Amino acid sequence: MMTQTLLIIDDDVKLIDLLSEYFEENGFQVISLQEGTHASKTIRDNTPDLIILDIMLPGKDGLEVLKEIRGDFSTPVIMLTARGDDTDRIVGLELGADDYLPKPFNPRELLARIRAILRRQTSAATPLEDSFIRSGDMVLNRAARVLKIEEKTVELSTTEFNILEVLMKSPNTVLSRDQIMNLAQGKDFMAFDRSVDIHISKLRGKIEKDPSSPARIKTVWGTGYMFVDLV
Repeated sequence: MMTQTLLIIDDDVKLIDLLSEYFEENGFQVISLQEGTHASKTIRDNTPDLIILDIMLPGKDGLEVLKEIRGDFSTPVIMLTARGDDTDRIVGLELGADDYLPKPFNPRELLARIRAILRRQTSAATPLEDSFIRSGDMVLNRAARVLKIEEKTVELSTTEFNILEVLMKSPNTVLSRDQIMNLAQGKDFMAFDRSVDIHISKLRGKIEKDPSSPARIKTVWGTGYMFVDLV
């Protein structure tokens, strides 16, 4: 099995050293940056499997860096946020972060979240006959992790893809928020109340003709969401 690479972007040198040592002991290769100016080049040169990105960075803050990353890459991103600052967490998720963790945190919890996200990605070794889920003009290629609508590729973050896959695998079935996130992110994932809604809102903006009146992903008030199979 190939060693997976993590990119840590954080200006806290002691934290980088601690996490690098811990993750390397657990079988990962680690690269790091102390600011986000060269994030895109580093990602392009090293193709990390997952990015750990602090919001509080010198110069460009983490949200600016995340926005730039999402313009070119679908690499999973876990944001590190100040404890209690829901605004940063919500904006981060809206910009395409896959998960968040407030500081201070236990490295074991961060490792569990990393493994949960990467496990979902590697489980895409799907039998060929089960690789495609189709609904009207929309085709989800599970093996290649690509969504196409009317033959055009739609860029999704890792979590957006996982949520859409969960919903499309159970068409016309109401799933609760907990069911969606447990299936999409694994049992190690601990979502805060609005994270599912934010990811769904982002998905609607990418797959619905009119996101304000969604036809594909319906809200079932008090329960959760349902993917409507459009013929």
